[in-house]
Amino acid sequence: MKSKADKFNKQQKELAEFAKALSHPARIAIIQLLAEKKEIKTGNISDYLPIARTTVSQHLKILKDAGIIIGTIDGLKIHYCLHNQQLMDMQIKLNDFLKNSIKNHNCKC
Repeated sequence: MKSKADKFNKQQKELAEFAKALSHPARIAIIQLLAEKKEIKTGNISDYLPIARTTVSQHLKILKDAGIIIGTIDGLKIHYCLHNQQLMDMQIKLNDFLKNSIKNHNCKC
C-alpha cells in the first residue's frame, strides 16, 4: 500500500526535505558558521552559538542526513564542513522551482 508521500515526484520530495532541514534558525546559524569558518569541530560549534552541545548534535544530524554538511572523524572529534556540491545542486533545483512558480503565477491579488 502506497503512502500519500509516494504520490509526489522526486523533485518535490527533495525540495521538501531540503526546506525541512533549513526550517530551524539554529540550523541556518550552523550553516552560516560553517560557511565563515570553512570547517569546525563538533564541540566548538556551541562556543559560537547560544545552544547546548546536545542540541547542536541533533541539528548536525538533520543537516548531515539532508546532505548539507559532511562530517569527518578525527579521533574523538568530528570535523564538519559544508557539502558544497549538494548545496549547489539544491540551489539550482530551488531556483528552477521558484522561477517556474513565479512564471506560472497569474493571480492579480
